[in-house]
Amino acid sequence: MKWRDRIRPQPQRAKSSRSRRRGAGSSARKRMVLVVAVLGLISLGLVARAFDLQVVRKQFYQKQGDARFLREMPIAVSRGTIFDRNGEPLAVSTPVTSIWANPAELLANADRIPALAKALGGDPQQIEQYLEQRSDREFVYLRRQMPPEAAQAVLDLDIPGVNSQREFKRFYPSGEVTAHVIGVTNIDDHGQEGLELAYDDWLAGKPGAKRVIRDGKGHEVAELEQVRAPKPGQNLTLSIDRGIQFLAYNELKNTLEKYSAASGSMVVMDVHTGEILAMASLPTYNPNALAGSKPVQRRNRAATDVVEPGSTMKAFTLAAALSSGKYTPTSPAIETGNGHWFFYGHDIHDDDPNGTLTPTGVLTRSSNVGAAKIAMTLDTSLMYNTYRAFGFGSSTGSGFPGESSGLLRVGRDWRPLEKAIMAYGYGLNVTPLQLATGYATIADGGVMHTPTFIKDDDSPGKQIISPQVAHELVSMLETVTGPNSTGANARIANYSVAGKTGTSHQAIAGGYSKDTYNSLFAGIVPASDPQLVAVVVVNGTTRGGYFGGTVSAPVFSAVMGGAVRLLDIPPDNIGRWYVGGPLQGNGGLVGSQTPPPQPSANDAPVHEAPVDEAPSEGDAP
Repeated sequence: MKWRDRIRPQPQRAKSSRSRRRGAGSSARKRMVLVVAVLGLISLGLVARAFDLQVVRKQFYQKQGDARFLREMPIAVSRGTIFDRNGEPLAVSTPVTSIWANPAELLANADRIPALAKALGGDPQQIEQYLEQRSDREFVYLRRQMPPEAAQAVLDLDIPGVNSQREFKRFYPSGEVTAHVIGVTNIDDHGQEGLELAYDDWLAGKPGAKRVIRDGKGHEVAELEQVRAPKPGQNLTLSIDRGIQFLAYNELKNTLEKYSAASGSMVVMDVHTGEILAMASLPTYNPNALAGSKPVQRRNRAATDVVEPGSTMKAFTLAAALSSGKYTPTSPAIETGNGHWFFYGHDIHDDDPNGTLTPTGVLTRSSNVGAAKIAMTLDTSLMYNTYRAFGFGSSTGSGFPGESSGLLRVGRDWRPLEKAIMAYGYGLNVTPLQLATGYATIADGGVMHTPTFIKDDDSPGKQIISPQVAHELVSMLETVTGPNSTGANARIANYSVAGKTGTSHQAIAGGYSKDTYNSLFAGIVPASDPQLVAVVVVNGTTRGGYFGGTVSAPVFSAVMGGAVRLLDIPPDNIGRWYVGGPLQGNGGLVGSQTPPPQPSANDAPVHEAPVDEAPSEGDAP
């Protein structure tokens, strides 16, 4: 037993060792299987993730990557150039550079902001605050429309998050001379006023687009493709003549300074086409430095402001009279007496007694009494329809933004006194453009053309009054520039001139001002073969005079004297200032009155206070 007992433990020990080896191997295999299983799961997860990224959500992540490095950038286009009728540029677009930034990226490099601010000419703190307020964006402008060389100096600093974009800026070579006609664009190059606004779709064009790759700093490293081709704006050629425009602006400016007037405007039109050759308005502004201007300076008074036309309206009253068949230029005689006619409790008066006048004499002497008495013999509907036919009370159709239609009450609502005073230009409102269109209609044989700012924009005319009546009116209006008439200062050397002066009280709250006036002149040149019409309106003179013949007629003479030479219109009156006409030798007076004197050396009118041009409180309705 003892020997066996000593022998038995030995095999048992051997078996335990093998067992331990077998258990150790099994544990290792289990661990290996576990590792392989884990690696398999990881690999399966990676494959699943790769499948998700490359197949399931490929488009999403591709868009995210493109959003960071692939950009669609606009391709700026140049706005169309605006030319005058002779090809001189009036509005051009010049390339400029705008600086923009990614706020988050730039704020991450805030230590570079002081250098950036210095290059931009700004305040570092304000720029940093501006960026912090927009930190959720990826694009903000830092400075718009910089000169390319100044913008390049900013880019040369190589500040992270700061980039550039090409744009165009509008420039106006004639500045304030053509400001009211041309108008302006905003910083995004869209028309805001004037013809820039009226023809914005034509001028603006359509920006293009391109797809580019940007690096981590936002710099463009490659252009991939053009998404949309840019379409530059189309050019526009106006009817405006820059030379005549400058003459109108300059003479108007000098007149306003001479008489300390508040404002003024002038329109010059081609009689046969309706083309507007010049349109000046004061006060004005510099469209190249718009920030310093005021709204009152940016208003085109020739098209948007209305005025009571005063005696310039008498031409249209006589147009109705001649059309009625009751009147001819020489008959019947109109008794104006001592220059006062009390009508419905109102004193309609002339400055001087004129006695008996022919219809021509009513214009020559500018008799309020004569015009009122003629009106009261006319059918109201005829008078109203004549005014309407000449365009009063409705827009001219020129297409100018904000053009006023004026005011003309419906004829059936006219009271007798209203009808009488309307005959000499009170009780209705017109724009200078409407008045010019009316006189151009008379000058073109009674044919009305829609006024236009576009060269060669021929539109068919409309016969308003008979050619005979129109020709008679031109002849009658020619007497107004005679030596003893209110419009003598409108004469042009070697050219015959027809026209009409006008002076009206300015309307104020509750009635009419006693001492502020509108001074007008509307004229035609040459009278023998009308080519051009112009209207001059000066508002609120405070010194030196206020009569239309004193203030506005000289402007007409200076501007149109230059215009006929610029346009090579041949003279028709060489060697004489004035051409006589029917009953013009005695100023349209009937009877034995002494004929008026011939022009003096300085060609000043004999009457310093023309009959219709010494308005008093009694002239106002």
